[in-house]
Amino acid sequence: MRVLVVLGTRPEAIKLAPVIEAMRADPDIQPIVVSTGQHREMVATALDWFGISPDHDLAIMTPNQTLTDVVTQSMKGLDALILEHAPDAVVAQGDTATVFAAALSAFHRQIPFGHVEAGLRTYNLQHPFPEEGYRQLVSRITQWHFCPTERAAQAVRSEKGQGIVHVVGNTVVDALLSTAERVKQTDGPARGRRYVLITGHRRENHGAAFDALFGALARLAEMNPDVDFIYPVHLNPNVQKAARAHLGGKQNIHLTEPVSYPEIVRLMLGAAVICTDSGGIQEEAPSFGVPVLVMRQTTERQEAVDAGVCELVGNNPERMVERAHELLAHPERFTARHTPNPFGDGLASKRICDVLTGREYAPFRAQ
Repeated sequence: MRVLVVLGTRPEAIKLAPVIEAMRADPDIQPIVVSTGQHREMVATALDWFGISPDHDLAIMTPNQTLTDVVTQSMKGLDALILEHAPDAVVAQGDTATVFAAALSAFHRQIPFGHVEAGLRTYNLQHPFPEEGYRQLVSRITQWHFCPTERAAQAVRSEKGQGIVHVVGNTVVDALLSTAERVKQTDGPARGRRYVLITGHRRENHGAAFDALFGALARLAEMNPDVDFIYPVHLNPNVQKAARAHLGGKQNIHLTEPVSYPEIVRLMLGAAVICTDSGGIQEEAPSFGVPVLVMRQTTERQEAVDAGVCELVGNNPERMVERAHELLAHPERFTARHTPNPFGDGLASKRICDVLTGREYAPFRAQ
C-alpha cells in the first residue's frame, strides 16, 4: 500500500521518523514522505539524524504568514500530491496546522487518514492554542486513531466519532530509545557542574507569561550559583526577545542556538531538573528519570503527572522557583526516578504498520 506521510515541524519529524523507518522495512508499505516546510531547516536536521529525506518539500513558508495561510498553502500542495500519487492512506502526527491540513486534504479526496498521537485533550481551546482545536477537529475525520495511551483512547471513544481506536504507545519513545543508545556510544561535551535544562516556545506563553517565567528563572539562577542553566532558545522572535531581555548576561545562564535532536537527548540524559512547556519532553523525560516542571496551565499528558515525573507549575513563577530550588537542594526527594515510561515501549511504529496492513498486534499497556 502507498502511504502519504505528512510532516511540517521538528517534533513531527522526530515522532514520524521511526514510523517511516518501520514502513520502509515493511514489504507491504511504500511510504511517500512530504514536508510542508513549516519548520524547514529544523525538520531537515531532525530527519537527517534518522537518514531520511522527504520525497516532496512544499516549501510553504513566507514572512509574516498567518495560521490560515499555513493551512491553505499546505492543503493546495497536498491536494496535488494526493492526485499525483493516489495513496491508499494519509498519515500525520500531532496537533499543528500541518496535521489539520493533511487530515482535511485526505477527507476531501476520501482517502483514509491515520492520526498518530490521537486522543490528547485538555478540553480548553485556548490552552494550548491552536493545538487543542486542531486535534479535536481532526478526530472527527480520522479512520485510524493511533493513541499513545489508554487514557487518550478513552477520550476518543467518549466523543463517539468515526474510525477505529488503537492503543499503540507514543512513537517519540521509539525515536528516543534508538537515539539515546547512539548518543551513549559517543562522547559529548564534558559538563562538570549540575545543570537545569530549559525549553520554552508555546504560543500561549508569549508575552506576560514568559516575562514572569523568565524573570523567575533568573532569580533561580541567582539562588543556585553552583548550577548551570542551559536554554537552547527557540527561533521565534517573541521567544528570543523575552529570553535575552530576562536571561541574557547572567553568569550561569547559557542561552544557545537551537540544538539538534541527539544533543537535546544528551542534555536531557544529564539534567538535574528540566523546566519546559514542551509536550514532547513530558513524554521523553520519564525514560530518563529526570524531574520535569511544566510551565503550562494544563497538560494533555496527565500520565506523566500521575507517575510523579512531571509537575504542573503553570505560569506561577514563585511556584516554579520553589519547586526547582527544592529539587536541586534535595534530589533524593524525587521518588519517581525509576518509574517506567507510561507513554511507550519502543514498539509503537511497528504496531502502526501492523494496523495499516491489517495484521494482528498486541496493544501497548503501560506498566
